[in-house]
Amino acid sequence: MATSRAVPNLAFRRLRGQRSPAEFAAAVRRAAREIGEQVACDARYVGRVESGEIRCPNYAYERVFLHMFPGLSLTDLGFVARERVRGRGARAAAGASAAPSTIQNDEESDVLRRAFMAGGTATVAAAGLGAFGGIPAPRAGGRFGESEVAAVEAAVRQIRLLDDRHGADGLYRRAAGPLRTAYALLDAGTTVRRSTADRLHAGAGELALSVGWLAHDSGRLEDARSHYAEALATARVGGDPALEAHCFSNTSFLARDAGRFREAVRAAQAGQHAARHLASARLLALLALREAGGWAGLGDRAACEEALGRAHTLFGRGPSDADPEWMSFFGEPELEFLEAQSWSLLGDWPRAARHARRATALHHPHFTRNLALYRAQLAADLARGGSPEEAAATGERVLELLDEVQSSRIQAMLGETARVLQTHRGAPRVAAFLEGRAALTRA
Repeated sequence: MATSRAVPNLAFRRLRGQRSPAEFAAAVRRAAREIGEQVACDARYVGRVESGEIRCPNYAYERVFLHMFPGLSLTDLGFVARERVRGRGARAAAGASAAPSTIQNDEESDVLRRAFMAGGTATVAAAGLGAFGGIPAPRAGGRFGESEVAAVEAAVRQIRLLDDRHGADGLYRRAAGPLRTAYALLDAGTTVRRSTADRLHAGAGELALSVGWLAHDSGRLEDARSHYAEALATARVGGDPALEAHCFSNTSFLARDAGRFREAVRAAQAGQHAARHLASARLLALLALREAGGWAGLGDRAACEEALGRAHTLFGRGPSDADPEWMSFFGEPELEFLEAQSWSLLGDWPRAARHARRATALHHPHFTRNLALYRAQLAADLARGGSPEEAAATGERVLELLDEVQSSRIQAMLGETARVLQTHRGAPRVAAFLEGRAALTRA
């Protein structure tokens, strides 16, 4: 049987010119920021385009590329028409021979959009995880290669995409299967290339972190703790400081949410130690914010302010090529949100509300779950700060998003806001919010 081969994209390669793939990827990310997009472009993505593996970019990348090269069309850039990639005929032809990662886009596909419109978050979870659930099992003799590693990496990206849009509650159970397969490959497999083994270690660790985050956001804190510990062990066995720093960032976040504030501080500091040679100021900024949250929970205002100051200084150094792909969510809105959480823990509600309000104003439309989270934080701070009607109005805007976003953590935040607002239930706006939330809970 004849198999189709990827056709190198020579036009795109010519447009890169003398720049290295990493330099060109940095230019793509800069162009994205100019038009308000966020893409996690790296040298590997550029290589996939130039090799022909990516035949047509997703919509976000399309807007960025057309911005970078005004006057050129997608076909001028060496891509094929979208309908040839997305159509039934193209899928049928590709399905027999393509590896799982070659038929998945890095952004939400038309299939996922239609699934969501038809059936909500649970249907999206089924459609999306069905797409990346096909990580190949270990071959005879336990060998693995590029196709298995690429499938693990694609699974990580798809989980992050679905979580950014829809929250964790409908995803967690389904994500456990791909994770088990990834670790079966890691435990049983051998490969002739050290670089492939290193990628599988990193991919399995990132997948464990992604599944752990789904557990965290859906209220399964002990499950999350177990997944994060598994990822940390993988990072240390593989000698991967970037993965280790990511593990400690998530562990610190989880400890803060669980009220283990001393552990949150220690984990954040350990993450900063692991990341000290990675040349990513943004990663260090995030870890400093995690540390600030721990100090705030301990009631140490001076230590919290010192950590916040470090975070702002590091963030101000800007992005770099060394920033990890998983940090695409960490922009100015998240910086403001995490600072709001610290002031909230310290009991400075007006200051917390100012930062939470900035987070909602600056949010990127791709991160729907984060917008709901930022508004939930703002509603809580307003309620505690003595602005019950504004808190209720903000809470109602969160309720409007919960048809699209399912997150037990956000639901818990709204529940606490409702509890605080009970004493103001005579106000019409407050009564409307309380009734809306009660109706959602009943449903």
